[in-house]
Amino acid sequence: MGGSPNRIAVVGASLAGLRAAETLSQRAPDVEVIVIGAESHRPYDRPPLSKKLLAGEWEPDRILLRPTDSFDELDVEWRFGVAAARLELAASGTGGRLDLSDGSSLEADGIIIATGASPRRLPGQSKFGHVHVLRTLDDAMAIRAVVGRGGQRVVVIGAGFIGLEVASIARQLDNHVTVVEGAAAPLIRGLGEEMGAAIADVHLARGVDLRCGVQVESLTATGVQLAGEHLDADLVVVGIGVVPATQWLDDSGLEVRDGIVCDETLLAAPGVYAAGDVARWPNPLFGEEMRVEHWTNAAEQGALAANNLLDAASGETPAPYAPVPFFWSDQFDQRIQFVGRSNPDDDVVVAAGSVADGKLLALYGRDGNLHGAFGLNAPRWVMPMRKQLLDQVSLDDAVAFVATLG
Repeated sequence: MGGSPNRIAVVGASLAGLRAAETLSQRAPDVEVIVIGAESHRPYDRPPLSKKLLAGEWEPDRILLRPTDSFDELDVEWRFGVAAARLELAASGTGGRLDLSDGSSLEADGIIIATGASPRRLPGQSKFGHVHVLRTLDDAMAIRAVVGRGGQRVVVIGAGFIGLEVASIARQLDNHVTVVEGAAAPLIRGLGEEMGAAIADVHLARGVDLRCGVQVESLTATGVQLAGEHLDADLVVVGIGVVPATQWLDDSGLEVRDGIVCDETLLAAPGVYAAGDVARWPNPLFGEEMRVEHWTNAAEQGALAANNLLDAASGETPAPYAPVPFFWSDQFDQRIQFVGRSNPDDDVVVAAGSVADGKLLALYGRDGNLHGAFGLNAPRWVMPMRKQLLDQVSLDDAVAFVATLG
C-alpha cells in the first residue's frame, strides 16, 4: 500500500468485526474506520444465546461485548441495520468499493470481511411460525418465549453443538424434548462416533428423546414428519449447521470455497482480509486448510486481520495465523472442551477417566501424532494439551504425558 490507509471498512459487526475495529481504533487513530453490521443490535456475545440467555438467567444487555457507554470511546463509525450487497475490488491498488443494502456505496483502501455464517434451513421452513433457527439475539428471544413456559413439545433437528445446547436448556426448563439426527451419533463431525455416543448418553440420562440415524421428511404445520411417524411440536428448532455468509461476494473476484479463501496471514486480495467464521486459511501448525466456527478463533482473527492489514500497508511483514483451535460447550451440568482438530478416521485413545466416571480425556491421533484432545468435565486435563499440540508431540508421548497429570 505504501503508508497507512485512509479508510478501512469492516464488514460485519459481531465478535471478529468488533475486535478488528478495536485494534484499528487503538493502533491507527488517524484512519477512518467504518463498521457495517446487518443486525440492528450493537455487537453482542453469541455463546450465551444458547445457554444463559436462552435459559432466562441473563437478559440481552448482559451479553453486549462492550458496555454501552464505551462504544463512543472507539473512534469508529457504526452503520447498523445495513448489509454489504456487493464488493468490487479496486482495479489497481488495494481495497475496493462496497455497495450496501440501503443503496449507498463506499470506497475503502482497506477492507476486513467478518460477515460470519448463516444457518442452514430446511425446504419450506419460512412458511411455519413455530420453526426457528438460533443464530441471532432475536432468534434466541423468540425460542426463549416458548421454552420458558415449560411443558412444551420441543423438537430439535440436528444434534450438533447448537442443537444439543438448545435441547439441554429446553429440558431443564421442563419441556418435552426430542432431538432427531441423521448421523449415527451426535457431534460426529467434531468428536467422532465414539465420543459422540458418550454425549448421547448425557442427554438420554436426563430425559431427552434422542434419535440418531433418523431422516426428516418434511416440516408440517403441527410438527415434523419422519419416515412413518409424525412428531407433534409446539416449537421446532433447526440446527443443521451453517454456511459462510459469502453470497454477496459471488462476482467479487475473491476465491470463495466454503468460506473466503485466504493465505496464512488471512489475506484474500490486496488490502482485503477475512476473519471469523467466514475465513478459510491454511493453518501452518496443522498443515491443512481450515475454517473454524468458534469464539476464540473469531476474536483472535479479527485482531490479527487488522494488525496484518496495517503491517502490510506500512511495509512490515504480516504474521501467519497458526493457532490450536479451541471450543467448548455447556450441556446440562456437563462441560465439553476440545483443543486441536479431529477427523473421522483419527485414532482415539481414552487417556484418563471414562464414560462411566462422567469425566474423561480422549486423545485424537493421526499418523502417530497428537492431533486433538477432547475433555468431558476435565478442564484440568484438557488445557495442558494445548502445549502438547504446539510442540507437535507423538500420540504415545501425549498419552504418557497425561499419566503425569494425576
